Amino acid sequence: MIGATAIPKQLIEVKRQTMIRRIFRIFLTSFAAISLFACSGTTAAPSVNLEQMRAAQGNPKVTVVDIREPSEHAQGVVAGARLIPMGQLSKRLDELPRPATGETILLICATQNRSSRVAEQLRAAGFTNASYVHGGMVQWTARAWPTVKP
Repeated sequence: MIGATAIPKQLIEVKRQTMIRRIFRIFLTSFAAISLFACSGTTAAPSVNLEQMRAAQGNPKVTVVDIREPSEHAQGVVAGARLIPMGQLSKRLDELPRPATGETILLICATQNRSSRVAEQLRAAGFTNASYVHGGMVQWTARAWPTVKP
């Protein structure tokens, strides 16, 4: 018969071993991701802050592209932004200015998570004029800056 105090000690040991395995898996996954990123030769795409983007509105040398989905666009967009959902972008690259034009592409999404990744992908595809807007539409609207309905 196992003593009453032996069971909790066994459970504690099992939980400890499970936690160690989880931490080890997280460490390995993180290490692999960092190694892959470091070896890939890509660097993070440049960003502009919200104030810089707001100042650039209306500049003919700046193309603002809202890559959110249509349901998100319906909530409001930055005036003058081109609406190209992220899922359609690869089919609509001809709508973006090439670096040789001297124009800048500013990508915006809700928070910058999607736009930062898309900016990196565009830069890898030769659109070295692509940057993303840090803060995205969530921060834009939090500042009560103007939006328009598409």
